[in-house]
Amino acid sequence: MGIALSVHTLFAAIWVGGMFFAYVCLRPTLAGIDAKTRTTLWAQVLHRFFGYVFLSAALLLGTGLHMIRGLGSMAVVGKHVHIMLGLGVVMMLLALHVYFAPLKRLKRAVIAGDVAEAGRRIGQIRIFVGINLLLGLIVIVVASGGRYFFAGV
Repeated sequence: MGIALSVHTLFAAIWVGGMFFAYVCLRPTLAGIDAKTRTTLWAQVLHRFFGYVFLSAALLLGTGLHMIRGLGSMAVVGKHVHIMLGLGVVMMLLALHVYFAPLKRLKRAVIAGDVAEAGRRIGQIRIFVGINLLLGLIVIVVASGGRYFFAGV
């Protein structure tokens, strides 16, 4: 159980930390760069980041389910685990959507040299990443304090 919890925590930090870095640090810094360079850079950064997102999602789901099974079942875990699992699945679905829809279109626009379309796709991705970042931060709060928040509920 200790190894599963450690892997679970590590990959949650990688995924949510990566979104925080991209949204709060990288995005504002790139605002001053010309649009063609910015869109190309985003396409490359996001392509690389999503490899870690998918690895993180698989390990988070696998270790989470392993720990739930080790405790018995969903029937015996606290409400915070149900919330964590539910929000985690929503995050994974949003990540899949971003990867297979707006990111794919961003890459096509960059290859075609359509800077305006690439910019629109980056704006769309920004919204989804912002939502996922918020959900990820909520999951971290629920994971770290949920058993206390929902004690006796």
